[in-house]
Amino acid sequence: MITECVAEQWDLELDDLFMTIGHRFGRVELRRRMRDYVRGLLAPVARKNSWQLAEQAGHATPDGLQHLLAGAKWNPDDIRDDLQEYVAAKLGENDGVLIIDDTGFIKKGITSAGVQRQYSGTAGRTENCQIGVFAAYATTLGRAPVDRELYLPKTWTEDRERCRAAKVPHEREFATKGELARHIVLRSLASPLPIAWVTADAAYGQESRFRRLLEQSGVGYVLAVPKSQFTVGCPRIDGLFAQAPAEAWERISCGDGAKGPRAYHWAAVRLPAVAEFDYQGEVPHRMRWALARRSISKPDEIAYYLAHAPLEATV
Repeated sequence: MITECVAEQWDLELDDLFMTIGHRFGRVELRRRMRDYVRGLLAPVARKNSWQLAEQAGHATPDGLQHLLAGAKWNPDDIRDDLQEYVAAKLGENDGVLIIDDTGFIKKGITSAGVQRQYSGTAGRTENCQIGVFAAYATTLGRAPVDRELYLPKTWTEDRERCRAAKVPHEREFATKGELARHIVLRSLASPLPIAWVTADAAYGQESRFRRLLEQSGVGYVLAVPKSQFTVGCPRIDGLFAQAPAEAWERISCGDGAKGPRAYHWAAVRLPAVAEFDYQGEVPHRMRWALARRSISKPDEIAYYLAHAPLEATV
């Protein structure tokens, strides 16, 4: 439950944020509607549609909010840039982590951009939904979303009339979720955000192009991969850890969760170096690791990761 104290703190932070991005909206009424819209999204409103958000804000009709979203001229990418600068100032630390993940938004209709029946990890099944690829930034000071891309299936990008009706920019071409993630990473690394690490689930970790981009950019990563993942100079990753002796596993907590410390058994295997990315001249400066995280209560449940890290990094 959100306490009154927390709500007041949010108000102060939102006022600060609105001052940062307000200049992107040319007219006073647009800035006011933007404030009402954001506050409504954070409010305990049952459905986040224009009617209910307008009612929450005390508007007689949803026309103003609908105009803000569909008719007014403002550039969301400009606001993203302002947001990244704001987050860097508030939460930035040298060992910041960029987190890549996608999420699904279940829909009933067929007109929302990118909607179709497709697998949603959020729902855990195939649903009529939109999929967005997102980036969040995390440090010991807090965490915040910092970028996004809407995934457009080929059924959309190959139907220009449908895209036009949904106001999809005409230059938008098909891109896989992995390609969208790579665009987000490059933008984030070029932003004021201090980023030392990138992490993502197996949908992205299994893509060699995604890992190579991070290595070329000189940023560390810990990426989930499927158990069938092959590693540098080694067999499948599950076979690699199947050979690990009992003493190779160490109990380590990932931090506190809702039910206390999230402890697992971890094992790590150092992988062969790749000279192009792991050496500076004759001197190694980065290491490659395969990691395994095993459930303590259900030891058959094992998650696997590939890591690329500075020499001084520890598990």
